[in-house]
Amino acid sequence: MKFKTRQDLIKDYIQFFKKKKHYEIPSSSLIPHNDPTVLFTTAGMHPLVPYLLGQKHPLGKRLVNVQKCLRTDDIDEVGDSFHHTFFEMLGNWSLGDYFKEDAIRFSFEFLTEILNIKKDKLAVSIFEGDKDSKKDIESEKIWLSLGIKKERIASLPKKNNWWGPAGETGPCGPDSEMFIYKGKKTPKKFNPDDDSWVEIWNDVFMQYNKTRSGFEHLAQKNVDTGMGVERTLAVLNNIDDNYLTSCFLPIIKEIESLSSKKYKKNEKEMRIIADHIKAAVFILGDEHAIKPSNIGQGYVLRRLIRRAIRYGKILGIQSPFTSKIAKSVLPIYPDYQELHRNHKFIMTQLDDEENKFIETLEKGIKEFNLLSEDKILTGKDAFLLFQSYGFPIEMTQELALEKGIKIDLEEYNEEFRRHQDLSRTASQGMFKSGLADDSETTKKLHTATHLLNESLRKIFGSEVKQKGSNITPERLRFDFNFPRKLTPEEIKKVESLVNEKIKASLSIVRSEILLQDAIKSGAQAEFGTKYPELVSVYTIGEGKNQFSKEICTGPHTNNTSELGKFKIIKEESVAAGVRRIKAILE
Repeated sequence: MKFKTRQDLIKDYIQFFKKKKHYEIPSSSLIPHNDPTVLFTTAGMHPLVPYLLGQKHPLGKRLVNVQKCLRTDDIDEVGDSFHHTFFEMLGNWSLGDYFKEDAIRFSFEFLTEILNIKKDKLAVSIFEGDKDSKKDIESEKIWLSLGIKKERIASLPKKNNWWGPAGETGPCGPDSEMFIYKGKKTPKKFNPDDDSWVEIWNDVFMQYNKTRSGFEHLAQKNVDTGMGVERTLAVLNNIDDNYLTSCFLPIIKEIESLSSKKYKKNEKEMRIIADHIKAAVFILGDEHAIKPSNIGQGYVLRRLIRRAIRYGKILGIQSPFTSKIAKSVLPIYPDYQELHRNHKFIMTQLDDEENKFIETLEKGIKEFNLLSEDKILTGKDAFLLFQSYGFPIEMTQELALEKGIKIDLEEYNEEFRRHQDLSRTASQGMFKSGLADDSETTKKLHTATHLLNESLRKIFGSEVKQKGSNITPERLRFDFNFPRKLTPEEIKKVESLVNEKIKASLSIVRSEILLQDAIKSGAQAEFGTKYPELVSVYTIGEGKNQFSKEICTGPHTNNTSELGKFKIIKEESVAAGVRRIKAILE
């Protein structure tokens, strides 16, 4: 069977695992919830970290979904036939339930019986072992029992067959990857270095937690699998180029129309534009309403849009064009309703950003050519291009690479630090903390966020809703809808109410109930977040002393008395009608 559309593949995958007693969970936001370690959701397992670490999931131990993902480390690689910034990941999970035996058998059954891939077209790799973990002999035996020949099984090192953690710390473990041969005559022996062998699926056996001091065994053994929708569609339809699948073809055709050029011989430019505009649509379409900016997620968004504009100009596309291409993205994804609800915001932001950049793009390129006549670009020159013409440093580096020019990045970074607070290196999408830091400090700050949320509602009215949050071991950050700046007196009033509830020594109780019942009971939910049918609800205080009830994955302290003193250190605007509070516990 060959799948012509993403909907076919996703439907069959979900149905297959539902028959294997997996519960479907919704695709989480691209903006991680309460995770300071990454700017975007980078994998299907990312939203499930608390459950991989041992917390009980409301829907049980077997889960399945298709997850929106965005990775920033491959932006410079986009332009070939298979790299993407935004992609969808099919995944199934076992949270301390089945392990290698069932995971591998499920994978083999889906590949050979549902996708009808012939067994003699398949090969697999396993972890060869090192000082941290032994060779994965168990997986090798399972594959052999399923009829995969020994010469089709490769034992590879950690760089090939070990997944995670996604940050500096977190769940990780050896994996077993599945490959399909895209050529006509499949060789008897699997050669991992032969590009004709294409990876189609990955079964990760998460049995370790990487800490700052090394590896430790998790309380439960987990399975985390990943199958990229775009790559799998290409393989199933015998297409060598992911950008010619149904996930991209309508976008490519729109670019052809706008540029009056054909895809052939213009592949690199059209792939970059298609990938970057699609990624921008998903960032802008997220309920968190991210806008282009010079920090965090907004910086990545700005970089993607401006890089697409530059390549559009190379193709000779007349501006404005980004919103026109964005319109071709929406019909591909009818199942992501947030894109359609927010389509006006998407188009407006793209037009605004394009108009801003177009005004300076040609002037900036002329300035670059003048500054780089001596075949070297000083750090001050590179910063001038950023400050005066809006060129992200990555764009200047790309221009320099094309001309064989070197940039003094050390001097640039010094200039950058002196003039702008971008020390978090937003383009790399990583922070200093480890993935899903569940230390006692972050637990306390997480609990304080609930108290802050309810205090704002008590003081300013029930129309106040959470718009987002972010917690690091140093501070909490909380976004909420409000039309104006808070006065010093109002800030003090909020602080006082939070501290009053801390001193009251209120208990914190977790319960699992149906989503509709949680909403009916008055439990607060973050705006725009998709929740499963069964959710965890954290209630602060009991009976007449109940103060807060909120849908949340945790983790939290057991009593408010553990928190210490709450202090607001900053209150500011982040968007029209959205305020941000930063606070600490002393």
